[in-house]
Amino acid sequence: MSRKQLYLLIILIAISPIFGVYLANSVGYHEPLDIVAEKLELNELEIDWTPLKDYIVPGLPDWLGYIVTGFLGVGIIIFIGHIAKIFIWRKK
Repeated sequence: MSRKQLYLLIILIAISPIFGVYLANSVGYHEPLDIVAEKLELNELEIDWTPLKDYIVPGLPDWLGYIVTGFLGVGIIIFIGHIAKIFIWRKK
């Protein structure tokens, strides 16, 4: 990953609360699957074991939770990519 790509990821993660918290609330956005489930009268499965449900980190404001979970998610994907890269290079 180049520096430019890393900087772009950091900027996108930093501005994600603008879209995921503020603008979504201001326009009344709801997830399409949630709307369909509501129309079909399906109950949402409550999963209590995850500490980051709905991109919220307990004890932090919503906007900061989006940033923290964004870094965690991107970090996990980059880590998995590096592990895959190691295994691919070993097979050559």
